Formats: sequence, structure tokens, C-alpha cells
Amino acid sequence: MNEESQAKQASGDVVRTRLHGLELLLNSRLNKGTAFTEEERDAFGLHGLLPPNIGTLEDQRERRKRVLDGRDTNFLKYSNMRDVQDNCETLFYSLIEHYTEELLPIVYTPTVGEGCQRFSEIWRRPRGLFISYTHKDHIEQILADPRFDEVRCIVVSDGERILGLGDQGAGGMGIPIGKMALYTALGGIPPEHCLPILLDVGTDNEAHLNDPIYIGWPHKRVRGPQYDEFIEEFVTAVKRRWPNILLQWEDFAGVNAAILLRRYRDQICTFNDDIQGTAAITTGTLLAAVRATGLPLKEQTIAMFGSGSAGIGIGDLLIAAMKEEGLSEEQARGRIYCFNRYGLLVEGCEGIRPGQETLLRKRADVAGWKLANPASGACAISLLDVVRNAGVTVLVGVSAQTGAFTEKIVREMARHTARPIIFPLSNPTSKAEATPADLLRWSEGRALVGTGSPFSPVEVNGKLVRISQVNNSFIFPGLALGILVSRSTRVSDAMIMASAKALAGLSPTIQNPDAPLLPPIADCRKVSLVIAEAVAKQAMADGTAEAVDDGTLRERLRAYVWEPVYLPYERIA
Repeated sequence: MNEESQAKQASGDVVRTRLHGLELLLNSRLNKGTAFTEEERDAFGLHGLLPPNIGTLEDQRERRKRVLDGRDTNFLKYSNMRDVQDNCETLFYSLIEHYTEELLPIVYTPTVGEGCQRFSEIWRRPRGLFISYTHKDHIEQILADPRFDEVRCIVVSDGERILGLGDQGAGGMGIPIGKMALYTALGGIPPEHCLPILLDVGTDNEAHLNDPIYIGWPHKRVRGPQYDEFIEEFVTAVKRRWPNILLQWEDFAGVNAAILLRRYRDQICTFNDDIQGTAAITTGTLLAAVRATGLPLKEQTIAMFGSGSAGIGIGDLLIAAMKEEGLSEEQARGRIYCFNRYGLLVEGCEGIRPGQETLLRKRADVAGWKLANPASGACAISLLDVVRNAGVTVLVGVSAQTGAFTEKIVREMARHTARPIIFPLSNPTSKAEATPADLLRWSEGRALVGTGSPFSPVEVNGKLVRISQVNNSFIFPGLALGILVSRSTRVSDAMIMASAKALAGLSPTIQNPDAPLLPPIADCRKVSLVIAEAVAKQAMADGTAEAVDDGTLRERLRAYVWEPVYLPYERIA
């Protein structure tokens, strides 16, 4: 057993380790800081390295929370939380567990966006792996370090499409770090099982290339065959190092994201959260919303504003859900109108990208429509045109176009549907297609609203309305937990659908159609357990995991989930 494994070996409720003195305090996974007892300080040579006060995890939470409350900006709070994570992971996760609603927007969206933009300013200690294109011949050597023997899941990004902020190069590492933190905080996956990775293939962001403190490879992005070969070498090395790994792709550019998912989904247990996670959270929330309207999904008319990887993923899962309600493939596709930056996707028009072909409308579908600008023709049909002519009842935004959902569009929706469903999902907050306050005002309080970023409650007719955050954090921690506990070898479309349905089954609208669409964000950990069980059962039904009875599955979940508490330590001689 290597030293790192010895450092993490737990027997029952005791941790036994060879680490000693400063070496133990510098291990963020094992450090307890002032919570080391007098006996532990004796055994591990910690006297003099720690202040004399012996505290508790509760004391440390109160101290760190006081420091956080004194920070003037969310970015400073984000930076402080990163320091806590790099110093004492148990305290970091305990803080998130106790202040989930307050801290989730700090450690994840929207603040993580600024964290990525300014990552070079705050990088201090190694976390995860930076694998540079210049080291493409050394990937296996990098992954071979014994510290990574216990890794069971990876989140990897190349930093090219960070939220709605574009290419952040090596700064994109903030996303894998943040995602992996939520694997643990919201899914209970042990921290030592998680490995964030940034594939540094350069950046086309001139601001970073010209910044003397930029920590990444100062080179234009590698593309084409060289990029493909690098990714292939990475995946091959990962499969060889960890044959049963779960690999999550994150924030790759749209075209690359779809290609990589198609290429590797049958070779390795893998999913893309931007495509499949976003599809699951949107579909799950929409299933909750249509229940509140009384009009089934198959009778809704949906406008998908944005047809990148996220939009395509959402469309595909919604079509699958409509088919389950009895529609044919053609009928289901006919209920969805998709947009790119030029307008409605219509056959023969410009800007059609690979993967969007099945989203195109035929010219006959829009013939005879009354357009705001008739001279522009079928290749410049606006969102307002579609809302007016198609009778849109659901509006989903994944465009990163601030303010795209205008008052005129929303009022037109509200004119022909009693409960318009509107999801401005783009992150961070500055990229949202509309604000909940505006949407509710323009719809006279009738809209069912879900947002990608957190927003404060909105007063409507004298009552405060909580805005549900349609955030992937409701999905991917539970999805990953279910995959790991079931030991599934693949991630199927049915498993993604199972996560969406499990979430919909937890909607407060089941009891009250006027309630928020999703549970409070503070309940994410409970939600993850429900989703994990549903995903695991689907994996067994798919034949990608060994079948066990419900009792055994729940016992596996209970035994696997990690809790942020301090255990007593014993020294291995």
C-alpha cells in the first residue's frame, strides 16, 4: 500500500495514517486544523505547529463564516472558499452543507465564471491536473502517480466554452474543480475519488495570451487532427489507468462537445453535462411545469432559443419524453422551434451546423406566416414571429444573449396561453435572457419561471415568489452517484431520462400548482440520493450494471456516501 493510500485508510470510525507533523497539516484531505485533540497532537507531533486552543468543526465553521461575511464581493468569497478547500476539505464541505443556498452561488455558478476569468490571480496550490499539449507524450506518466490510485470519477474541460464567457484557457480549470466539489458536497462522493482535469491546448483569448500572469500555455489553440490525436491519447491513457472510470466532459466548444460524446460514449462510462445534464434538468423542470399548467408535454409548443450543444441535448430529450406520451418522432419534432443567431432554423438558410439538421423547419412549415419583416423571408424569422404564428407556450433560452426575451415577446406569449413557461437558462447571471422580475411583471404574474442562475424571490400581488434555479447541480451529482454505486459500465439515454423523471417527481407543484417548480437548492443532497437510486435502477434495467434488490442498493448508497465530519486519528508506526 502506498503512502497516500495509507494516509486515507479508514477502519470503522478511525483514520490511520503514517503522515506526521507539518506533512499531515498540509494534506487538505486529512487536515483538521485546531480540531486535532491533545492526544492526536501528541501522537502526530503537532504541538507548536498549531495554536493551543482545541476547537471543533462547529467552531471552525463559525470562524470561517465570519470571515466570509466580511468579504465585500462574491469573487473574494470564492477565493476564500478555494483557500479553505485547499487547506481543509472537511471544513470546506461542512460549510457548503450548512449554508448550501448561500454558498452554492459562490463555489459554483455564477461566481465560478469570474473565478475562471481571474484564475491566474488566485492559483496557489495544486488541485487536480493540468495536462498541457506540450506534455502529450507524458500523459500516462502524469496519471500514474500513486496519489490517484483511488480516483473513480473525472471531470475534464479544455476551457474553450466556459459558461457564457467563452474561451478562458487554463482558467477553465475552475469549472472541473467546482463540478467535482459538488460531486462531494451534493452527491456525497468521497473527495479522494474525484479528479478535476484541464486539458491545456492553448487559448484564443488575446487578453490571456497578452497577460504576463496567465498561468496557462501561452499559445493559440491547437485544432484539427492534432487536437483529435491529443484527446485520443488522453482517453486511451485514462482507460488504461482506470478501466472503470466515470469521465464527465465539461465546457468544451459546442461542435467538439457533441463529437467527443458520440465518439467515446460506447468506449468508456462517460457523459457530457452541458448536453445531457442540461437536457435532464430542463426536461425534469418542464415536466413539473406542465403538470402545473394542466396541459401535457405533448400538447405544448416549445421555442428553443439557442441550438448549441445544450439546445440540441434538450431538444433530443424532450422529443424522447413526447414520444413516451404517444407522439411519433415527426410529431414530436414538429412541436419544437429552434434558433441560431440568424433566426429560426429553416432548411437552406445560413449558419446550419453539424448536428442541427434534425432541428430544421421546412420552408412549407412557415409559408403564409405573418412576419414582422416580410422582406427578410424565411431565413430571418425572429423569436417574436414564431411566438405569434406558432402559439409558443414554452420558451427556453440557452443563447447567452442578454435580454433576448423582450417584453413584447413575453406579452405575446401571455396573450394566448394562461401559464407561459419561460426558462432563461444562460449563465452567468449577466448572460440571462431575462430577469424573473420582468418576466412575472410582463405576464401579470402568470408565468412559470425557472432560471439558470440564482435570483432573489420576486413579489407578485403582495406575495414573495421563490424562483427555481434550473441548474445542473440538481442532476449531475446524483447521476454520478448512481453510476458509481451501481458500477455501471456505460451511461445510457434512459439513465439521463430517469434522472429527469426522478427530479420531476420531487417538484412541490405535485402538492400545489402555484408552488415553485423545484425543491429548494438547500435540498440538493436529498435530491441527489433520489436521483442516484433511479439512475442505478435504470442502469440495472439497461444491463450495464449488475442487478441487486432495492434493499441492497440502498445499503450500498448509505455505505458509500461520504459525510464531512472529523474522525479520530491513530498513527501507523
